[in-house]
Order: sequence, then structure tokens, then C-alpha cells
Amino acid sequence: MDYLKLCDSDYKFMMIIWENAPINSGEVVKICKNKLGWKKSTTYTVIKKMCEKGYIVNENAVISVLIPKEETQINETEYFVERTFNGSISHLIAAFLGGKKITDKEAENIKKMIDEYKG
Repeated sequence: MDYLKLCDSDYKFMMIIWENAPINSGEVVKICKNKLGWKKSTTYTVIKKMCEKGYIVNENAVISVLIPKEETQINETEYFVERTFNGSISHLIAAFLGGKKITDKEAENIKKMIDEYKG
């Protein structure tokens, strides 16, 4: 399946689903009203859209996850790095640090992480 980028509102909705699934769609309406300020119709529109995108399934008014949070986070991160830094992890790190200093322990932890992922 090709990766389908999520807009901010879709991602906030999916955070609710990932935290609560499987969950009754009526309960999702209540949560979205409280957390996102959405009307019932908005929530059901997004449920339908996320089903069409293949992120969730809504069977007998129970919503279940098809694409896990971790997979989505990996895809979102890869998309961001590719779009913003032309795929360069080193440019991402340089921008993230933005001239800030890190501790020796943080530097050592980063080095260990890099060693684990070298290929």
C-alpha cells in the first residue's frame, strides 16, 4: 500500500483511535467533541474518510485499527525528512540542534544509536 499522508486533524483523530481501539463509534463522537470540539457529523465524516484510506475499519459501529501508530509515525517521519531535508538525516539533526550544545552523555547515546543502525 502506498503511504497516505495524514493532515493534522486526521492525525489527531487517529491518536484518539490508537489510544482507545477497539471502540464504539458513538464513544468516538463523544471523545472528539470533548478533545477536538467536533460535531457528530464531522466525526462520522472523518471515520468514513479514514476507513477509505485504510487506517481503520468500522464494523457494527466498532472501530478497529488497521495501520498501527508506530507504522504511521515511521511513514510521517520519512515523509518529513524527505520533503524538508531531501532525505538527509544529518541535515535533520543539524537543524534540530540549531547550534545548541548537547551533553557528553547525549552525544554518546546518539553515537550508540547510529552504530546500531549503520548498514
